[in-house]
Amino acid sequence: MKKSIIIPALDLIDGQVVRLHQGDYAKQTTYSDNPIEQFAGYLAQGAEQLHLVDLTGAKDPAKRQTALIGEIIATTKCKIQVGGGIRTEQDVADLLAVGANRVVIGSTAVKEREIVKGWFNKYGSEKFVLALDVNIDSSGRKIIAISGWQEASGVSLEELIEDFQSVGLQHVLCTDISRDGTLAGSNVDLYKEICAKYPDVNFQSSGGIGSLADIQALKGTGVAGVIVGRALLEGKFNVAEAIECWQNG
Repeated sequence: MKKSIIIPALDLIDGQVVRLHQGDYAKQTTYSDNPIEQFAGYLAQGAEQLHLVDLTGAKDPAKRQTALIGEIIATTKCKIQVGGGIRTEQDVADLLAVGANRVVIGSTAVKEREIVKGWFNKYGSEKFVLALDVNIDSSGRKIIAISGWQEASGVSLEELIEDFQSVGLQHVLCTDISRDGTLAGSNVDLYKEICAKYPDVNFQSSGGIGSLADIQALKGTGVAGVIVGRALLEGKFNVAEAIECWQNG
């Protein structure tokens, strides 16, 4: 049985810890100007893997916060998977060079499949997480949304996963975007279905965690990681409580 873990997440804009409501830069809440302190606190409570999104870099690749990310990793000595508009091999190489243990790739994996598959072959499939945001339509089809949810790709979740399995896909962060940032609970049925269908893939659930009950609800789905962002920043519970709930419940 795969060991599942709680993965605390932070979004960074210009070095500040923020949240965007449903991906909208105009709806920003700032929580802290010290991401190192924030992550160190999560690690002190038992977190083993962290998740960081560089929203500044996602918006403007010339302003990537790579140096700051390197400083966070060097100071906290933690495992951090990093995403945020990763579009080029240079982005990947830079993040791996400053110590990211995984690079999170979203829209580029849908739009430039062959290029991204080449990165898997070059750097190792264990170094990547595909971040797939899905809209589930009335007939139950899971269609991937791209470009910060602004457009539907027309590509199904299953089709993309199966394509990337040809290059050893190991990690997928899957979000039902109707749930993200809402604290309304996860789409438990979605995770049960995809974890059963693709047992070789480590799925990370993301979006909608608002309470310990939401974490409890994901037990038994088969997910390898549970990403928790806003609920921690808003003090709904802390990392230690989340880990305790996940392990012992």
